[in-house]
Amino acid sequence: MDMLTGEEIAEAKLTDWRKLAQGLHARYLVGDFGTGARFVTAVGEAGDEFGHHPSAMIGLGHVDLKLVSPDAIYRDDDGTEYVVEWVTQQDVDLARRITEIAAEHRVAPDPSSVSVIELGLDTGRSATIAPVWAALLTGNADAQGHGSPSDEIRDATGRVPNLWFGDADEEETSNQRFHLEVYVAAEVAEQRIAAAVAAGGTVVDDSDAPSLTVIADQDGNTGVICVASGQS
Repeated sequence: MDMLTGEEIAEAKLTDWRKLAQGLHARYLVGDFGTGARFVTAVGEAGDEFGHHPSAMIGLGHVDLKLVSPDAIYRDDDGTEYVVEWVTQQDVDLARRITEIAAEHRVAPDPSSVSVIELGLDTGRSATIAPVWAALLTGNADAQGHGSPSDEIRDATGRVPNLWFGDADEEETSNQRFHLEVYVAAEVAEQRIAAAVAAGGTVVDDSDAPSLTVIADQDGNTGVICVASGQS
């Protein structure tokens, strides 16, 4: 099934859900564990009907859900096809059904609170160093390039954040190779940036805002506030 673009996902108007990184994310507020468990059971039964399921986590007062297709089709400019992890129409359809189930169970969505953390490492030798990081992060060499046409490290079980590799000139030295990517809902990005600045941070690059805004702390360490394309 073809992957959807950010614009196509936005056009679906999934009120309870936000596209962050590769998938659709939702948080539902529940009064107690039993309510959350019953809601997740109903979501699981709907997933059985669709032949597709979200990942789910029951926390203190909330249920977090993620929808992503492990077999989405991506085509590059040459028409070459790759199997990737991304949002497809089946995720959108199931997200709509889960929204209905949430209303039936009287659990409230809290879409502005969803967030995803990824790791970024700048290097000119991703193919060389990726096996080391696959082993360190997941213990599994197959994590290199999992669900991605790149060398990105993705743990299939979701235990650790994804690690992707940015371009770097190996002739130049840098004070920081690692940085955090913080994916947030579009409606809270401005507030998150303002909070970081109020705490002493500095916006060092907003040329790609609102998609990417680079924030530095007082020591010059940088992180990036990310908003999925088509969601701004």
